[in-house]
Amino acid sequence: MREQKKKKDRAALALVLCFCVVALTSVFAVKSSLNKINAERTNMETAQTTENTENTEDREAAVRTPVVDSKDKNTDTENNSSSSEGTPDYAPPLDGRIQMEYSMDMPIYSKTLDQYMTHPGVDLAAPLSTKVKAIAEGTVTKVSEDDRYGMTVEINHGNGIISTYSNLAEQGLAEMGDVVQQGQIIGAVGETALFEIMEESHLHLEMTKDSAYVNPVDYIKGL
Repeated sequence: MREQKKKKDRAALALVLCFCVVALTSVFAVKSSLNKINAERTNMETAQTTENTENTEDREAAVRTPVVDSKDKNTDTENNSSSSEGTPDYAPPLDGRIQMEYSMDMPIYSKTLDQYMTHPGVDLAAPLSTKVKAIAEGTVTKVSEDDRYGMTVEINHGNGIISTYSNLAEQGLAEMGDVVQQGQIIGAVGETALFEIMEESHLHLEMTKDSAYVNPVDYIKGL
């Protein structure tokens, strides 16, 4: 009886061991398959990344080295020349030194207001009644009395350029809609600018390009 029981126990143990061997073999097989799949996926991703990189480099190279047709190049040169020819030369509105410079980045001291403030134009020293001339051909688009800078004439020169002449005398001003030539008289130096009444007699000149203030010195030769 006991011998028979021992045989059964040994048989059961053998079955268990066989099952464990089969299970372990399956685990190793599955793990090996997973590793193989993972390696293949990694290789595919690496290859795809390399291909994408090469394609990107090819595209960047194509962008860096565009093919320029000689005809288009000549056309661009002609257009640039035409644009340069269409840009007028600007002349000083009067003969006078700059007594207060353009300063939009750094506030400067104002005698009249007794404080530091930006200055969107240049003040050109000149005696009262000195004739003021248009800096270039254009159309008078505004004649008004500014609360700060007094009697003012505004001229549109095209190409986004507008010149503004302030602290003018009340008499002898150009009229709205006048088409003026460079050097044509549009007014005379006065003393109507309340914001600069303590300054030496002068013309206050401003220029804008596409509605943004610019330094007249950068545009007007000999200023």
